[in-house]
Amino acid sequence: MRDLLTAKSEEDALEDLHRKGLTDGLPVVVPTPSRVDRMALASGNDPDMVIGAMGPGNGVATIEKIAVAAVMAGCVPDHMPVVLAAVKAVINPVFDLTEMQATTHCTAPLIIVNGPARFSCGPISSGYGALGPGHRANASIGRALRLAMINIGGGRPGSSDMALLGHPGKFTYCLAENEEESPFEPLHTSFGFERDESIVTVMGGEAPHSVLFGADGDDPKSYKGLLDILAIGLTNPATNNAILTGGSALIILNPEHAAVLADAGLNRTTISEELHTRCLHTEKDIKRLVPAFSSNREGNRNAFTGPEQILIMMAGGSGLYSMAIPTWSAGAHKNSPSCEKIETDFFCEIPDKKID
Repeated sequence: MRDLLTAKSEEDALEDLHRKGLTDGLPVVVPTPSRVDRMALASGNDPDMVIGAMGPGNGVATIEKIAVAAVMAGCVPDHMPVVLAAVKAVINPVFDLTEMQATTHCTAPLIIVNGPARFSCGPISSGYGALGPGHRANASIGRALRLAMINIGGGRPGSSDMALLGHPGKFTYCLAENEEESPFEPLHTSFGFERDESIVTVMGGEAPHSVLFGADGDDPKSYKGLLDILAIGLTNPATNNAILTGGSALIILNPEHAAVLADAGLNRTTISEELHTRCLHTEKDIKRLVPAFSSNREGNRNAFTGPEQILIMMAGGSGLYSMAIPTWSAGAHKNSPSCEKIETDFFCEIPDKKID
């Protein structure tokens, strides 16, 4: 039986949700039973179906509870399959959700969407400003995952979510890959999925680090400068990747930078290999800059154990700026990326009617 809150009006209900600490600090859509039922129906599953436990509070994530988060975040039913896949991805032990929620580091789950669901469950933006305002699906889907992490997982600032400052991606952090214009195979194929499958990849990322590069069209070797600057963005000595090592990280190439590398004969795999050789620092420099994490070893410290830890995708508008997203690089599984299939192979009619 549902444990329902009551209020005299939507305004009172919203204020009650704020007072009870059930929001992310921004106004939410009040999750009335009819709204939640409609959202749960879009999942194609029974509302009582258990997906798993969400840390650090180990709350049980059911379809209905996930639907509540999706409604509050402003999702429409078409978004629900992506929200559900993202919840499954962070519940996977490889993602280290409990530890990530509790860390003092500024990490947040970045949702990357590949495959046909970018359109059928959105549209989820992969172009200009994809990580910024103005894209309902991106904003609502990422926010729904965060609200689930708050209200099911129990991650609240200063008590169980111990990020010292956090970053804006902790409100919402979601985009799609621009597969149609990319010169490379899409990201999800590197995890063994077929190109026509719809996949969510979630990684625990810092805020995007802007990487500035202007290609010299008269110098066929200028692409090497782009690789150099991308490596600096990924693993400058202030990042966890450079110091703790072992975790993954992400490069989001804009179309112009992707073309520079593709014209040089590189693909997603060889880009990662080239970056891997550049993502290192001398132990001497680490001792000088970050003495608490230094060692008595000599030589170099590579930020990654292998090139496969450097993820490459293409999104955004063309121009001077690509993005590097370092990660936490801690937890039992190094807060590794986690992938889940977006289930859209069910058919249920969502009534188009006025809801309470």
